[in-house]
Amino acid sequence: MKKVITERKDIAFYIKLYPLPMHKDAYEKAKAIVCEKSLSLLEDAFERKPLPAPKCESTAIDDNIKLAQKLGITGTPAIIMPDGRLIPGYLEADALIKQIDKK
Repeated sequence: MKKVITERKDIAFYIKLYPLPMHKDAYEKAKAIVCEKSLSLLEDAFERKPLPAPKCESTAIDDNIKLAQKLGITGTPAIIMPDGRLIPGYLEADALIKQIDKK
């Protein structure tokens, strides 16, 4: 995502955290990130750094889980394109840009 937005200022990503049950503490980490509204905590999580405990009550993560289930998303990453297409899994930046530009 970083490479895409560096190359294309007209592209934005809306991140919905979807903690998978197989990842220990993923739910609590996701909730901590949401509570702090912190991109740096998200990056820390990707780097497997410890995160603080959540400091708020929020249903955002539960809502994300319900949305993912409704949309048939079973893994991450998953990208939902503006036209509604679901792209499961990782794509290199150039391939992702091509998908975004597809009409």
